[in-house]
This record gives sequence, C-alpha cells and structure tokens, in this order.
Amino acid sequence: MNGNFYPMASLNDSHFDLFGLPAQFALDPAALDHAYRTVQAQVHPDRFAAAGDAQKRIAMQWATRANEAYRTLRDPLARARYLLQLKGFDTDEESNTSMPPDFLMQQMEWREAAAQARAERDARGLERLRDDLDEARDAMLDQLERALDTGQYDAGCSLVRKLRFLGKLEEEIEEALEG
Repeated sequence: MNGNFYPMASLNDSHFDLFGLPAQFALDPAALDHAYRTVQAQVHPDRFAAAGDAQKRIAMQWATRANEAYRTLRDPLARARYLLQLKGFDTDEESNTSMPPDFLMQQMEWREAAAQARAERDARGLERLRDDLDEARDAMLDQLERALDTGQYDAGCSLVRKLRFLGKLEEEIEEALEG
C-alpha cells in the first residue's frame, strides 16, 4: 500500500463516514470495532515511518481522528450527542434543566434513597439503587435508539439530558460505595 492512502476524502467527514457505518444510533459493536481496526491499520503513524514529515503529520492527524471517532461512537451517550449534532440539534444539557414531572419525581426519590443509604452507610441499599438506575438507563437507551433512528430528535435531546442525570447519580453512588 502506498504512503498516500487515506480512508476518506476529508478529515471533516463524519465519524460514521470514516468507518463506513450508517449514521444511526443502533450500531453493531463488532462492526464498529472491525471498522476501527481497519482504518487504524491504514493510517497508523508507524506505517509512515519512512515518509516525509508532512506525510507523518497527516498520518498522525488521521490516527487521532480515528481514535476520537471510535471513542465517540463506542459510547452510547456520546454517540447520541454526536448524531444529534449532525442532525442540527443541541441537547442544551448545560442550560436546559426542564424535565417531565414524572421524571422529576423519580429523580427526587432516587436522590432521597441515595442520601439515606449514604447516611446509614448501607452498601446493599446503594447497590440496589445502582441496579435500579442501571435498569432505568438501559430502558432509556432503548427509547433513545427508537427516537433517534426514527427521526424524533427532540425526544432524543430530552433522553440525553435524562441519561446525563442518571450518569451523575451513578457516579455519586459509586463514590459512596468506594468510600
């Protein structure tokens, strides 16, 4: 293979295009891994060790781009954010904290349960809560897949905000369990 081969016409093409995958939330993890390894094998800087400085820099850019794309697409929440961005939607996670009343009530119940379990140093209670949150997260990821892959992007933005909350609460529970 010659030292001028790169997998795309532009470093600005989407992560999905880089790996030859459909621009959708539902991705086959094995297909993503295979596509990443294929691209990485083509652009790895070691393949360009004997090339000139310009080609080495370009190879490094491609390798960095492939790593970034892989990290984004492998993480469901990052993939959702990226897909929404491609479709012209901003999740407004920093500024839009509005949530449906039923989710707000559930959120308060989870927070109260976490605070009580921490205060009582109840590891089993924290583990049960973590399991409940895992179950809720899995259900929301299923909803997110249906929303994004059917063009319901506003619903997708709302689900990303909910999932962000769950992630923060899960982190707090993990910290409490470690402490």
